[in-house]
Amino acid sequence: MIETLRPIEPIDYLVIGHITQDKVPGGFTPGGTASYAALTAKALGRRVGILTSYANQAVLPQLDGIQVINQPAESSTVFENIYHPTGRVQTIHSQAERLHPRQLPQSWLNTPLVHLGPVAAEIDPAFFRLFPSSFLGVTPQGWYRQWDAVGRVSFLEWIEANHYLRNANAIVLSIEDVDGNEDIIADLVYAVRVLVVTEGYRGAQVYWNGDVRNFRPPQIEEVDATGAGDIFATAFFIRLQQTQDPWEAARFATLIASRSISRKGLESVPTEAEIRNDMIDIITKR
Repeated sequence: MIETLRPIEPIDYLVIGHITQDKVPGGFTPGGTASYAALTAKALGRRVGILTSYANQAVLPQLDGIQVINQPAESSTVFENIYHPTGRVQTIHSQAERLHPRQLPQSWLNTPLVHLGPVAAEIDPAFFRLFPSSFLGVTPQGWYRQWDAVGRVSFLEWIEANHYLRNANAIVLSIEDVDGNEDIIADLVYAVRVLVVTEGYRGAQVYWNGDVRNFRPPQIEEVDATGAGDIFATAFFIRLQQTQDPWEAARFATLIASRSISRKGLESVPTEAEIRNDMIDIITKR
């Protein structure tokens, strides 16, 4: 049975993926690409819808003005991140339900911009062929993950990546998503239309039409980088759909995402005022 938080209405930004429960000291906080992308798209003036799955007791982000279709689950997708000097150890404790095209309402099939944002391979690849008239943006990190019997997450070489990702208009992933493997990036460059590889404080590499450019963010003291890649991707997809110019989209997304690291968790999502200021900044520097 599908649950909705309100009557279904037309939207122009659809994000598909799990709203997660991120385990933190003292409890849980909502997370996942679906959370960060939906809130960023709303701040950018989009009518937003989410197809997701979580349990009844899940802690949800502030979703006022965002339509949610939930596939009820016994457990939500729960992640725990522990940081060591040698890097992050990530554990997945439980998973919500897998997401299938049959769960999507007919009225959302023609959504102008669709964002596939898996965090734990929870999205059926059949979605790649479901939106022939939409701009399809993908943040594929969840397809590059596997986990062992105790939930310890590690890199998975996604051998079907090129087959599916070639259907997308743009791909945004982190170099960490592919375990730093430049051979995977080189392979993707020839398979997808527009590829963005984010590299933390070093910025983003954008590959398009046989060219590559680096976009470096302004120096900002980092408080929490969680969600910055999802915020970047959402801003990039929306601006690219508007302008058809990946360089312009990357300049905009870099500014939006750079500020996000100065705030913790979902507080990092940009405000409408910040977005307006960034647009003015970009225009005046052309």
